Amino acid sequence: MIYRLTFRKEAEFDIGSSFDYYEEKREGLGHDFLLCVEEALGKLRRNPLIYPLIYKNLRRIPIRRFPYRLFYLVKGDRIVITAVFHARKDPRSWHKRTE
Repeated sequence: MIYRLTFRKEAEFDIGSSFDYYEEKREGLGHDFLLCVEEALGKLRRNPLIYPLIYKNLRRIPIRRFPYRLFYLVKGDRIVITAVFHARKDPRSWHKRTE
């Protein structure tokens, strides 16, 4: 099956703010972060169901090299990216984005 990716506005904001944070730390590091996010998205497109359910229908995949997790839902042929959070973020933050 070919899966389509869709991003919630909140997830787009998460990615953008993380990019900005890393670019402030070191020029080019934000772009490295985006490349690692793209890598995770490529894995999801190939087989989104291999990552375990963590809460209701919500799944997550780690982002290589960075302490972030990408949270998503699989709805038919769509993968809905709900959040991109730091691994130490309070779980209640992403619980709100499961619907």
